Formats: sequence, structure tokens, C-alpha cells
Amino acid sequence: MTHRADFARVKKTGQAKAGRFVILSTLPDSTLHTIRTGFITTKRSGKAHDRSLLRRRFRSLVQSHAPAFVEIRRYLVTIARPGASKATFAELEEDWVRQARRLGLFPRPDKQT
Repeated sequence: MTHRADFARVKKTGQAKAGRFVILSTLPDSTLHTIRTGFITTKRSGKAHDRSLLRRRFRSLVQSHAPAFVEIRRYLVTIARPGASKATFAELEEDWVRQARRLGLFPRPDKQT
């Protein structure tokens, strides 16, 4: 995502869940062919090299987990919270996946009795 209007539409009409290190926002859009992602890393997230590292980590998370999404035709915005640059990759991944599950992006596991 590169247009301000796309980010604004996801913020206004989409769903969002906040975790310790990230805020994940999503908006389904049936006109898309695949997922459109955007990453927001403000100066409050850390210095320039920290923000670049966060964007690379977020990109890696989307690449590894998005194929398992229920519906891939959506906008997905990941916002780094202050303190995210101090987190390890495992902590970021855990928080990101938790928020994605809360948003219903992954299929629900079958309950076996």
C-alpha cells in the first residue's frame, strides 16, 4: 500500500486489534486479487535503522503467515508500537499472530472431543 487514502479507509472502516508491540488493522476487499500490506513505523518506534529492521520483520511475518489466512483478498496494516524495536523476532511474531487470530484471519481449529 502506498496511497494515504488506502491507509485512511482501513483505519476508518476496517477492524483493528492492539497488542503489546503491534496494532494490526484489516479490511476485506473482494476487488483485490491478493493481500495488500502496509507498515507504519513512526519515529516513536525507534531510530531509522530500528524502523527499517521492524519493516523487514513485519514483511517476513506477512510472507510466512499470510498463505494460511482464511481470505487473502484484504488490506492489512501493521503499526509498530513504542518498544517494538526492543522486542525479539519471536516476541513480535507471537504478538502479531495473536492479533491476527483475534481478527479472525486464520481458520478456526476444529474442536476434537
